[in-house]
Parts: sequence; C-alpha cells; structure tokens
Amino acid sequence: MNQTTQMQPVNRLYKSRIFAMLYSDRKDLLDLYNAVSGKHYEDPELLEINTLENAIYMGFKNDVSFLFDSEMCLYEHQSSFNPNMPLRDLFYISRQLQKYVVGKTLYSSKLVQIPVPRFVVFYNGTQEQPERRLLRLSDAFEKKVSSPELEVTVTMLNINLGKNRELMEKCKTLREYCMFVECIRKYAEQMDIGEAVERAVTECIRNDIL
Repeated sequence: MNQTTQMQPVNRLYKSRIFAMLYSDRKDLLDLYNAVSGKHYEDPELLEINTLENAIYMGFKNDVSFLFDSEMCLYEHQSSFNPNMPLRDLFYISRQLQKYVVGKTLYSSKLVQIPVPRFVVFYNGTQEQPERRLLRLSDAFEKKVSSPELEVTVTMLNINLGKNRELMEKCKTLREYCMFVECIRKYAEQMDIGEAVERAVTECIRNDIL
C-alpha cells in the first residue's frame, strides 16, 4: 500500500473524530445550528443529541444527529465529495424515526407527528466545489420523473478557508476547525499524515485554536 492510499483513511478518520467531538458539546452545537439556520436560540439545554453511538446502520455512520425546535438534524462532514449522501441520510433518518415513534401506533386514524428532517454536509475536501450545493435523492433515480414521490434534499456547505465567510464569522468552532484542517494540510506536504496531525495539534494549542 502506497503513502497516498494509507493517508486517505487517516485523513477521513481524524476529521470525522474531531468534528464529532467538537459538536458533542451542546453549546457549540447550538452555535453551529444558529449559524446554519440563521436563528438565534440561546438555551443549549433544549437541544437533544441523539447520534447513534457506535452503531453503523447499513454500513453508514452519521457524525452528529440531534433534536431541536421540532427538527431532527443530521450534520456530517465529508473530506471528499459524495453524491450518495441523500441515500445515506435516508437510511439513517429512517432508523432515527423508527426510534422516535416507538410506542406509537401507525395503524390508527390519528396522525403521528414527527420532527422535520434537516440534512447538512460540511465539505472540506480539496476538490473544487461551490460554496453551497443541493444534493437530491431523485438525482440517483434510474428514470427521471417530474414529481418524485420520494425526495431527500441535502445541503452541502463548503467550509474550506475562504468559503462561506458569513457562516464562519457566526460560528467560532467551525472556523477554527477549518484552520486546524488547513494546518494539517500544510504539514502533510512535508511529512506523513500522522506526524502532520501531531504538529498541527501542537501549533493550534499554542495559538489557542480549538
């Protein structure tokens, strides 16, 4: 296995773990939610994190899932463009909604209400992508239809430095996470990825980043 193929799993792993770790904190997650949604909620205790810990459903694991303001939000970072995110999120939200309606009957005349699903991907790969992109499940349909009877829409936000500046200004942890990733990329040009991560951690601690 060459250095490039070794680097890719490590590259995805450190980004995923750090992103999930940062937003396991309710206050930071609420800041991110406010930045993405344009809202101004202040009480992080109202936010319920419900990420499926250590569970992989259909081979896919989500980074952050939470309930807030009658919405079920699935946030995930991606270090490479993945057009299959709508299908992945469909599988994941189905599992979460199954948990949500446990104890309720779906065979009565009473409507069972569920939270509004929201899907966001934070992209920080090196492939050029627009600042904002909508991914739709219907794009994957083998036959195109004018009015899909099943649709999932995922908002992909490019969070590389210099992109989505307004979003970055609103969310300090997201901005500093991107600075950390850029720092690793800088060192990875000169050394293996493991050492690059260690160097970046040291530098960011010294500069009070994250």
